[in-house]
Amino acid sequence: MYKHLFGPVPSRRLGISLGIDLVPAKTCNLNCIYCECGRTTRMTMERREYVPFAEVCEELEHFFSANSAPDYLTFSGSGEPLLYSRAGELIAWIKERFPAVPLAILTNGTLFSEAALRQEVHLADVVLPSLDAATATAFKQINRPHPSLKIEAIIEGLILLRQEYPGQIWLEVFIVLGINDSEAELNALRQAIVRIAPDTVQLNSLDRPGTVTSIRAATRAELERIADFWRLPAVEIVARSAAAPAPRAVRREKESAILETIARRPCTLEDLSVILGMHVNELNKYLGILETAGKIHTRRQGGLNFYVQGPSAKSQS
Repeated sequence: MYKHLFGPVPSRRLGISLGIDLVPAKTCNLNCIYCECGRTTRMTMERREYVPFAEVCEELEHFFSANSAPDYLTFSGSGEPLLYSRAGELIAWIKERFPAVPLAILTNGTLFSEAALRQEVHLADVVLPSLDAATATAFKQINRPHPSLKIEAIIEGLILLRQEYPGQIWLEVFIVLGINDSEAELNALRQAIVRIAPDTVQLNSLDRPGTVTSIRAATRAELERIADFWRLPAVEIVARSAAAPAPRAVRREKESAILETIARRPCTLEDLSVILGMHVNELNKYLGILETAGKIHTRRQGGLNFYVQGPSAKSQS
């Protein structure tokens, strides 16, 4: 089993994606209330070599020697990948060694005020930053940032990224009902989006319970209302049902392992990760497929979310 790679996994935005995890769980400069990977346990702004550069390269060499190429290589995982201080070196190495495979950077977008970091991602094919709020109040409520982060500087960093970066920018906006869906918040977001000028805006909402379990997912109708309110070009609603399927042989094997495990007893995301040896991001993709199919659902118990077999009572009603 790889230490720093996970998947390939079915990604709703990137087809079949091989994930590269460059920081230990859960190392981040945000503690978002919706994060499916759990709460941030190492809140930091320090960029350093969290995992050995050589090990990542060795694992990629091994993977490509034994497997067909995925649709994308993806910097992602259970934290903020651009906190990895050798991200720029790794991007350059990947593009030299595997030039035919597109490289995507999934990031919370908070670090692009640094000119050196904007240069580091220059060779990536697509950068997918997040921007969930354009006011300080909503930013603090949703993203619960490191004290040094200011939303104005983050937006300016994304504007500079657009001016300097030659690749695609797909900006994700995660809607949290009751916080960033008011007319004032949506207008502030719209103004920021116009200034950033991404190639695509991707509206997202909750798939499974996040760190704060009281928030609920926005419906497709609610997301469509927001898209209509903005009247912007290239706004895409990212629905769980739109996730690209994994190859059937791989998907069947993964799904069966999950279903057989929770048939014995209900499990949390962390339980499944330990039992099955699967990365939480990979698990989240397959759990989404199984939930959409009505084969599993979540049950809240003792302050934890457990996965159990069968459709939820709500979906049956």
